[in-house]
Amino acid sequence: MSGNGTAAAAAEGNGPKMRVIRVGTRKSQLARIQTDSVVAMLKALYPGLQFEIVAMSTTGDKILDTALSKIGEKSLFTKELEHALEKNEVDLVVHSLKDLPTVLPPGFTIGAICKRENPYDAVVFHPKFVGKTLETLPEKSVVGTSSLRRAAQLQRKFPHLEFRSIRGNLNTRLRKLDELQEFSAIILAAAGLQRMGWQHRVGQILHPEECMYAVGQEGGCSVPVAVHTAMKDGQLYLTGGVWSLDGSDSMQETMQATIHITAQHEDGPEDDPQLVGITARNIPREAQLAAENLGISLASLLLNKGAKNILDVARQLNDAH
Repeated sequence: MSGNGTAAAAAEGNGPKMRVIRVGTRKSQLARIQTDSVVAMLKALYPGLQFEIVAMSTTGDKILDTALSKIGEKSLFTKELEHALEKNEVDLVVHSLKDLPTVLPPGFTIGAICKRENPYDAVVFHPKFVGKTLETLPEKSVVGTSSLRRAAQLQRKFPHLEFRSIRGNLNTRLRKLDELQEFSAIILAAAGLQRMGWQHRVGQILHPEECMYAVGQEGGCSVPVAVHTAMKDGQLYLTGGVWSLDGSDSMQETMQATIHITAQHEDGPEDDPQLVGITARNIPREAQLAAENLGISLASLLLNKGAKNILDVARQLNDAH
């Protein structure tokens, strides 16, 4: 969820007249479900406020015949909502974190990050392949995904399959899978399928050794970068990787950091502009900074080992196709 300064201010006092907070969202069913859940949480915290949902279409919703990585626009699913914030037509907007550009426009900040859902990717199969896995699909089966991150990793792991771009919201993609004979399976985020109540369509969950997931927002749709994190015995383990478009070239590294979480610690909203909006209950500031520094260290290690070359080639190939 991201919002400008007015969102934070608006949530403060509630005078005799009920204050209306306008919440911007994309029009898709999944975006509406996510926004409704955020509004429900806000209503519980601020019963004296009224919330009005303002839905709008974005560039990414309108251009449906081109792979996301080819459109060449950084804020595909956020730009129109950012403009509405700028013009004070809404007070805050709700996004999937992965749709946010890596660097927010000036004057904007992330107001809150909700508890993470299942971060893994899921495979949904065409009805005639129910019961199969990616490994057991027939040779040259076509698998749909809008993400270079997924395609690059899975191409490496399952060289007998062909990965092809599929666009549209979840409803559209499922319809394309079921009604057209083009795709044997499609890859979608498990969290989205859960929120839509479509868990029954999940035929396979992809674990990190098959497909690492997208880091919060880095990289967008056009860079094959992925991570996996695990907490064990006070150690935070972070694995990061980069891939060439066809998965033939890749680089992965794992680093760890000690994270001390003392009991009884409660943090309020952060004043540090880097961590603004992160209200981490029971997680001290040092632990947050240790986690952030671990990410920076891992990125530096990968870059020093040549990750930039792999990504530069991936970008050039993607732009040329």
